Amino acid sequence: MSEAAGWRESLLAPSIEPRRPVPLLGVIPGEGVGPEVTAAALLVLRALEGAGGHAVSLETYLGPIGMEAERALGSATPQRAVDFCSEILARGGAVLNGPGGGRYVYELRRRLELFLKISPIRARNALASASPLRPALIADVDLLVVRENLGGAYQGASEERPLGSQDREVRHELAHRESHVRRFTAAAARLARARRGELTVVVKEGGMSAFSKLWREAAQDAAASYGVSCAAVDVDLMAYRLIERPATFDVIAASNLFGDVLSDLAAVLLGSRGISFSANFTVLGEGVYQTNHGSAHDLAGRDGANPVGHVLTMASALRESLGLECEAHACELGVRRAWEQGMLTADLAREGEPCVGTSAMAEAIAAAAARELASMLERT
Repeated sequence: MSEAAGWRESLLAPSIEPRRPVPLLGVIPGEGVGPEVTAAALLVLRALEGAGGHAVSLETYLGPIGMEAERALGSATPQRAVDFCSEILARGGAVLNGPGGGRYVYELRRRLELFLKISPIRARNALASASPLRPALIADVDLLVVRENLGGAYQGASEERPLGSQDREVRHELAHRESHVRRFTAAAARLARARRGELTVVVKEGGMSAFSKLWREAAQDAAASYGVSCAAVDVDLMAYRLIERPATFDVIAASNLFGDVLSDLAAVLLGSRGISFSANFTVLGEGVYQTNHGSAHDLAGRDGANPVGHVLTMASALRESLGLECEAHACELGVRRAWEQGMLTADLAREGEPCVGTSAMAEAIAAAAARELASMLERT
């Protein structure tokens, strides 16, 4: 199987037939800088359509999510937002999800059964000059951090109780269901089979022995079933090796907490957390796409957020769920061309270098992406 098959087709169980993609994008602008980076991504999409790209139908959720929804409605994840996503996915579309705080993303994943999250870390979408690491270390990096969404620490329950008048105790109960772990590691192994055939499962043998045994055995069985290699690495060593030798990894499979930490750490390879992104999938391959950064309320309304992460998020949705490879590739090339023109947001510019705001960066990417797509279409 070639990676050209895409994440969606690769991660599906053999018994599931991929759905025909529909050019429909549900848009949740989010909170904080969400509306600004969402507007930037949609500006690029409109530019692609103007250059001859495939028309994509847009439907937008206008209600609050995250902390704004928590304050207004008492829940970070309103049922109306969940229903909006469910309807878009049921119609064969994908969801472009802006950032939301509180428990928004965790509850959305649970209620939509988005069991798996993929965070790609690729040199082609990185800006090596912005990374604190040596450029040569990043040059050949092409890996996926694959995270289990429905178990573990983030789906557990916390309880606080007093211990006398001067102390208290917090307990956090969590669980990893074997059937869920095996479902997840099987999907991760299928992704590895479509790439270099190398699966790494993240454990903590000494500190969490039963957890590690379950994850290691599930990953080894999945690897054997799909003809890929499998290595189990403790999370602390994994963090070290991810920075020391990132190009040696292919697919990294991790629990909710471990995957969260490692995907953010891996963003150092890209140059900024502001250009990292991810995709969440159901077992049917339905996709909800998001950046890996938060709402950044301190930057909201100041034209200071980096829109690249959300542009690449949208490109991922176009490629993986909507089947629009040319448009997705043009988005990525548009980002690269904008950087080559010296268009850098504050998180990417070195000290003393000029930087641009959200809107100027979006306009530069849109113009470059449109030129790239027009050139592709002329050649075909």
